[in-house]
Amino acid sequence: MPIHDWTRVDAGTFHAFHTAWVTHLSETLNGGLLPSGYYAMPEQHVGRSITDVLTLHAGAVSGRASPSEGGVAVAEAPPRVSHRLTASATPRTRRRTLTVRHVSGHRIVAMVEIVSPANKDRAAHVEDLAQKAASALGLGVHVLLIDLFPPGRHDAGGLHGVVWGYLDPDAVTDEVPPSRVPLTLASYVAGPDVEAYLERVGVGDPLPDMPLFLHPDRYVNVPLEVTYQAAYRGMPTVWRDVLDGR
Repeated sequence: MPIHDWTRVDAGTFHAFHTAWVTHLSETLNGGLLPSGYYAMPEQHVGRSITDVLTLHAGAVSGRASPSEGGVAVAEAPPRVSHRLTASATPRTRRRTLTVRHVSGHRIVAMVEIVSPANKDRAAHVEDLAQKAASALGLGVHVLLIDLFPPGRHDAGGLHGVVWGYLDPDAVTDEVPPSRVPLTLASYVAGPDVEAYLERVGVGDPLPDMPLFLHPDRYVNVPLEVTYQAAYRGMPTVWRDVLDGR
């Protein structure tokens, strides 16, 4: 199923899809994709409260995966994405979010963030999301960012560009993505040198699997396409007709 043009519907319609997608992602991760000792759970939060939750997990080394705890080793099978970036400096900073936790202390080790229209409708909201991602990485929490909306007035280089600006002050962050592939999937690896595995996609493209890191050296591939399809099938016919161009 190709990626739809979500700018055709209002924010409330996307929110309904977003909620369903988070649920299907959580079910898939908990259905055997995550190694033993890990579990996924949707987190309902308001404003900056997720940053407060992350702060409680600062220094949670015991909650990270060890190389023997499953997942795919980067050295054995690097993630299959188009671009890999490394930040040249440490991070500047220490709605519903899917988190992955480890049973030792139930500490957050990774987050999946699906961008909504509300994350881009004003400069302050763009900054909030970028700061949340940068804060998570600064606290050792890996992040998978899914942005199915094109760059807007407040994120000319896309939300990844804003996030990367917090991680690498010397990077060019306002470069507009190619018009054919303006949407961004970015998997960030927390560590001394933050890395990003980046894939550009466009409306009409299938969604590729993306790595979700549990440890700087190990990850699981998240089946975005299958879970997207499952969420889309539950959408009301009237909105599927709009999105499908009928």
